[in-house]
Amino acid sequence: MPRKRRTAEQIIALLRQAEVELAQGQTVGEICRRLAVSEATFYR
Repeated sequence: MPRKRRTAEQIIALLRQAEVELAQGQTVGEICRRLAVSEATFYR
Protein backbone atom coordinates (compact mmCIF):
# COMPACT_ATOMS: atom_id res chain seq x y z
CA MET A 1 0.00 0.00 0.00
CA PRO A 2 1.64 3.27 -1.06
CA ARG A 3 2.18 6.00 1.48
CA LYS A 4 0.11 9.14 1.19
CA ARG A 5 2.17 12.28 0.85
CA ARG A 6 0.73 15.55 2.02
CA THR A 7 2.11 19.03 1.53
CA ALA A 8 2.99 21.23 4.50
CA GLU A 9 -0.09 23.36 3.82
CA GLN A 10 -2.36 20.31 3.88
CA ILE A 11 -0.85 19.12 7.16
CA ILE A 12 -1.32 22.54 8.78
CA ALA A 13 -4.94 22.69 7.65
CA LEU A 14 -5.64 19.21 9.05
CA LEU A 15 -4.02 20.05 12.39
CA ARG A 16 -6.03 23.26 12.71
CA GLN A 17 -9.22 21.36 11.96
CA ALA A 18 -8.24 18.71 14.52
CA GLU A 19 -7.72 21.43 17.17
CA VAL A 20 -11.23 22.72 16.57
CA GLU A 21 -12.69 19.22 16.85
CA LEU A 22 -10.75 18.55 20.07
CA ALA A 23 -12.19 21.75 21.52
CA GLN A 24 -15.67 20.48 20.60
CA GLY A 25 -15.10 17.34 22.64
CA GLN A 26 -14.13 14.70 20.09
CA THR A 27 -11.45 12.20 21.06
CA VAL A 28 -8.05 11.98 19.43
CA GLY A 29 -8.89 8.46 18.24
CA GLU A 30 -12.00 9.64 16.39
CA ILE A 31 -10.13 12.48 14.74
CA CYS A 32 -7.23 10.26 13.68
CA ARG A 33 -9.58 7.72 12.12
CA ARG A 34 -11.32 10.44 10.15
CA LEU A 35 -8.01 11.96 9.00
CA ALA A 36 -6.60 8.48 8.19
CA VAL A 37 -3.48 8.90 10.35
CA SER A 38 -2.25 6.96 13.35
CA GLU A 39 -2.32 8.51 16.79
CA ALA A 40 1.50 8.39 16.89
CA THR A 41 1.66 10.40 13.67
CA PHE A 42 -0.86 12.89 15.04
CA TYR A 43 1.20 13.49 18.19
CA ARG A 44 4.47 13.67 16.24
